[in-house]
Amino acid sequence: MHAAGRFNDVVTVDGCNIADRDFVAILKATLDFARRRNLSFRNKHTGEGYLRHLLVRKGKNTGQILADLVTTSQKEEDLGEFVKVIAGLELDGELAGILHTTNDSPADAIINEKTQLLWGKDHFYDEVLGLRFKVTAFSFFQTNTRGAELLYLKVREYVGDSHVKTLFDLYCGTGTITQIMSNASDRVYGIELVEEAVEAAKENARLNNIDNICFLAGDVGKVIDELGIVPDMFIVDPPREGIRPKTLSELLNYRVESFVYISCKISSLASELGEIFSAGYVLERASCVNMFPRTNGVETVCLLSNRKPDSYVHLNLKMEDYYRIKDAEKEQ
Repeated sequence: MHAAGRFNDVVTVDGCNIADRDFVAILKATLDFARRRNLSFRNKHTGEGYLRHLLVRKGKNTGQILADLVTTSQKEEDLGEFVKVIAGLELDGELAGILHTTNDSPADAIINEKTQLLWGKDHFYDEVLGLRFKVTAFSFFQTNTRGAELLYLKVREYVGDSHVKTLFDLYCGTGTITQIMSNASDRVYGIELVEEAVEAAKENARLNNIDNICFLAGDVGKVIDELGIVPDMFIVDPPREGIRPKTLSELLNYRVESFVYISCKISSLASELGEIFSAGYVLERASCVNMFPRTNGVETVCLLSNRKPDSYVHLNLKMEDYYRIKDAEKEQ
């Protein structure tokens, strides 16, 4: 935890009512180990020190846990005792592996410069809507599994029961949505910029015996140009800043009957709806999924259509509305 308004100051807490109990147990054991060994922490101003982060991930539906101690390379430390301590804990879940990652970057982020497997495996498995996924320490996987299942069910509902020939899943990450939608299409193309995520997606598809998926690594706009295939429908789940204007124009030029837009930042979605509406689409359905309880962040799922039903939910977005949303985000 950080001191309020002071992001350089870390506050030690004995417990947390939000975090999983196993996370708290592993954190406490790691702190006790560090104190016994008198291990220094990295000073953000001088860059000196050893300890940086503790990364813990757990499969909600499998209970499998991965623990990764992140340090600098400023000293050689025997972590055998750390392994015994963590492996000997009585946990509700099952410990899958213990890792040690070295990170000397000045950025206050967990950057994987080198990772050593200390015990067990370098991955764990979790399940989402009946599908099994391999998750590593640094691969993207929604932290709120229950919320993710609600989100993916909503996407599936918006796609509907009609079987489409070709479906694009854009900004697909490790291909969770791609695989969930595999039974709704003859061929699904998952496109993602991060190559590691694409490799993980391919492995997960093999794990689930799904063979009508093609995963491609690269910039979404460039890949769809090179692919030269016109989809019958697409699902887009871009990063927080939304879709690049050129890529958005290309997608709208497909003139698909409908598409699903998933947004984790409502102001980015709001800024793009004007162009989407100008292209002849209207907002047919929309839902918010509370993926991050006790925060102001939600995932918004929209079904945008150029069909002509009897009625629409049509938003007339004005620029003052957009800036009002931006100002509200800053205040929060």
